[in-house]
Amino acid sequence: MTLALLFMATLFVAYANGANDNFKGVATLYGSGVASYRRAIALATVSTLAGSVASVFLAADLVRTFSGNGLVPSLVAGSPDFLLAVAIGAGCTVILATLLAFPVSTTHGLTGALVGAGAMAAGRELNLGVLGTAFFLPLLLSPLLAVGLTVIVYRRLRWLRVRAGAQADACVCVGEEAVVNFAPAMGGASAAPMRVALTARVGSSADCAVRYPGRVMGVPLQALLTAAHFASAAVLSFARGLNDTPKIVALMLVVNALDIHRGMLAVALAMAAGGLLNGRKVANTMSRKISSMSDGQAFTANLVTGGLVIAASRLGLPVSTTHVSVGAISGAGLVNGTVNSSVLRNIVLSWVLTLPIAAAIAAAALWLVATP
Repeated sequence: MTLALLFMATLFVAYANGANDNFKGVATLYGSGVASYRRAIALATVSTLAGSVASVFLAADLVRTFSGNGLVPSLVAGSPDFLLAVAIGAGCTVILATLLAFPVSTTHGLTGALVGAGAMAAGRELNLGVLGTAFFLPLLLSPLLAVGLTVIVYRRLRWLRVRAGAQADACVCVGEEAVVNFAPAMGGASAAPMRVALTARVGSSADCAVRYPGRVMGVPLQALLTAAHFASAAVLSFARGLNDTPKIVALMLVVNALDIHRGMLAVALAMAAGGLLNGRKVANTMSRKISSMSDGQAFTANLVTGGLVIAASRLGLPVSTTHVSVGAISGAGLVNGTVNSSVLRNIVLSWVLTLPIAAAIAAAALWLVATP
């Protein structure tokens, strides 16, 4: 019975992860106006599935990292009750954040749940020292590294573009504006019928999309950049599937009747379902509320995020795609001066709260499960 509940709870974590994380890989496509929501989420779903499948061969170290071994005694780490409590703590925390439109880290949720359930199960035998380098250091440094790299890489790419003679088009916003004329009439003021006037004004990159004219080896520069942007989004979604799937699969290692490859496939499908059914709120936060981006800035943010997450997966470092992606998008906002500090502050606060909330829920869940 406990193993069946553990399997279902693990799929719940995967669903919550997909709802909160799947769109993050393609947020810049939607935010910069390059793709519609439907097209962006379709690309994210396919690319994340591919990354999940690849994780079977490329990211085995992360399965061991999130199994709990080293943090708690091996006897506790292999307990179905302990892993069930971890799954409940992480899954409930991430789905709550999703419903509130906060892009949080499933990695943070799992880490907090491991600590909470570990403290309840192992007491003084909980080895908090392993969290420093194995968990917290990568989680803290990765968003800061993403901000810095995005600023540096974008300025370098912009310098190369200018050197090549490719300048951005001036941005002019053209649209319709409703105008109502009020004219005096007998007995009081009355409104004349509303008319529509065509207006035009010079806007910034925050208002309109920046276009890049010219050609590179006979190919239109704008088409080349758009194709590269789509490719970078696919790489980032692939990297997210590669990095997150093993962390979740680690919860079901004790389900010996289930082949690990089938376990990863089940997790991948649950992640896809979460993104398709419950991903829009976090999508709007990531795409529209942190900062505005031109196509080039959005491409740079994706490039940096994908590179960092793939490198971390190969090294077995549990970085958060959320932290890295938000850091990169914030870096793009620093470049163009559109970063929304209020939204960013609330996101960081949700990150801080993720650990203690997940720890508390996991500890409570273990107490309930273990109580005769």
